[in-house]
Amino acid sequence: MPIYAYQAKKPEASCEKCKDGFDLRQPLSDPALEICPWCGSPVARVPSLAAIGFSQSGLDDRAKAAGFSKLSRIGKGEYERNF
Repeated sequence: MPIYAYQAKKPEASCEKCKDGFDLRQPLSDPALEICPWCGSPVARVPSLAAIGFSQSGLDDRAKAAGFSKLSRIGKGEYERNF
């Protein structure tokens, strides 16, 4: 279930939770909230970036520790071992 961030549309007429923003875990099938569940003031979903990806260097280090070697292409049909 994804976590969505919400913030008050009118901070001057809202509670502390929605004025500063809050996170809410919701199923994808649920519609976006339109009012704050604590005070009833209007809120909007705040766009955020997904935390996807991994460090390629970390993956290389784990592969090396497991005994694998990495090959780099140096020419047509020619490869050299990096580690």
